[in-house]
Amino acid sequence: MSYAPFKVRIYAFLLDYLVIVIYGIFVLGTISFVFRSYINYLFSNSPVTAELTGFIMITLPVSLYFIIGEQSKWQGTWGKRKMSIRVVDHSGRRIGKGRSAVRTAIKFLPWEVAHFGIWQLMLPTDFSGITILIILNAVNITIILYLFIPFTNKKRKNIYDWISGTVVIK
Repeated sequence: MSYAPFKVRIYAFLLDYLVIVIYGIFVLGTISFVFRSYINYLFSNSPVTAELTGFIMITLPVSLYFIIGEQSKWQGTWGKRKMSIRVVDHSGRRIGKGRSAVRTAIKFLPWEVAHFGIWQLMLPTDFSGITILIILNAVNITIILYLFIPFTNKKRKNIYDWISGTVVIK
C-alpha cells in the first residue's frame, strides 16, 4: 500500500472544510433566519442547551458526512476523492460504519470539546474560569498533536487512525 502524504491529507481536509463552511453558511443563514426566535432562545440561556443545539445542527451532520463518506464505496469524503486518497483498514479493505464512526468521533472530539469550552465562557456556568482555560488549552495541545503525530511514523497515521485501525492510502 502507498500511504497518503500528510500534505495531501491536509489538502483533502481543506476541501472538506469548504463543504463544511458552505453547509454552515446554509444552516446559520437559513435556519437562523426562519427560526430566529427559537434559535435565539436555544443559544442564549444555558451552555448545555447551546452545546446540544450546536451539536445537532453542525457537528452531527458534519460527522455523518465523514462517517458515511469514509465507509462508502468511494472510501472517502469528497475532499479525499478529489485528492485520490482512501481510508482503509490495515488489510487495505473498505472500513465499516463502526470503524468510520470511531475514527470520526476521535477526529472531531477536540472540535466538540472546544465548542463546550466556548459556550462555558459565553454563558453563565458552574465551571471556574481556570477549568475552562485548562479545557481549551487541552484542545490546543490535542490539535498540535494531531498535526505532529503523522510525521512520526512511515504510514502517516494520526491518533484517530491508530485508535480506529485505519490508514489513508493513495
